[in-house]
Amino acid sequence: MAVVDNGIYRDGVRVASPTSLEETFEAYEAEGEGAFAWIGLYRPTDDELDAVAAEFGLHPLAVEDARKGHQRAKLERYGHTLFVVLRPARYLDDVERVEFGEVHLFVGDGFAVTIRRAERPDLARVRRRLEGDPALLRRGPEAVLYAVLDETVDEYSPVVAGLENDIDEIEDQLFSGDPEVTRRIYDLSAEVMEFQRATKPLIEMFAALERGFEKYAVDLELQRYLRDVKDHVLRIVERGETFRQLLQNALSVHATLVTQRQNDEVRALTETSVAQSEQTKKISSWAAIIFAPSLIAGIYGMNFVFMPELDQPWGYPFAIVLMFGFAFVLYTIFKRKKWL
Repeated sequence: MAVVDNGIYRDGVRVASPTSLEETFEAYEAEGEGAFAWIGLYRPTDDELDAVAAEFGLHPLAVEDARKGHQRAKLERYGHTLFVVLRPARYLDDVERVEFGEVHLFVGDGFAVTIRRAERPDLARVRRRLEGDPALLRRGPEAVLYAVLDETVDEYSPVVAGLENDIDEIEDQLFSGDPEVTRRIYDLSAEVMEFQRATKPLIEMFAALERGFEKYAVDLELQRYLRDVKDHVLRIVERGETFRQLLQNALSVHATLVTQRQNDEVRALTETSVAQSEQTKKISSWAAIIFAPSLIAGIYGMNFVFMPELDQPWGYPFAIVLMFGFAFVLYTIFKRKKWL
């Protein structure tokens, strides 16, 4: 059902609770000057939006934005009517992800229209809070705007805490060699940028409201409330910027660590290759040393009848000396080349 809750208020007290838009319009007109209507809608149809726009004279451009949705956070003023788009957020602990919603508000003389397109913020809680504080609600539709802004900004705090916890976990992953850390840094960076797109426009939004305080005679106490919310926004925006810088640093550190690991692997491969080369030199040297005597022994072991020195008494000692001589010469050469 699109119509969530409608109420007519006078002097901070709810005087009527219509169940349909038609009843709301009739009750609002019956109350006359000094009362205001607060209409709460959840994903309204085009006909419902058109009915609200016709009743309160909403600007067509603002109505079109509310109809389409998927708007950036902003505040636009059409005469005495404010059109506000907020991007509430909540942190989902089970999947460690930030979910963003969208809320539209029309605030003008004698009316406040809230259009919710996501589960958050809990506008029913906002209504209960205001109805429990008649002194604040007596300040009119601007009090609704303040309360919705305050609720939205307050719900950013758990998101900040969740993002901060995720970044702490990433810092631990960086030095553990977890291969999934790169993907997580990129995913978290995207969430932080989306969070900044939701929160940073609030600074200009509050600045625009402050510029209209005097011109539109905004209640002094309400001005103080709005400035208090603005202070919270500034702190949240600063935290978002800090998160972005931390993630950029984490990505740089990760790239450095990956490069260092690659260098270590190359160094280890190089050292292994050098060690293998040294072993190859030793094996080749000994093979050459053994080969020379084996060649001589092989030649004289052919047992042919006509071979030099076979009939000489010094033939055998000569062959032995020759074999050891070759081996010694080769050993000396390889030793000088530091192959052995």
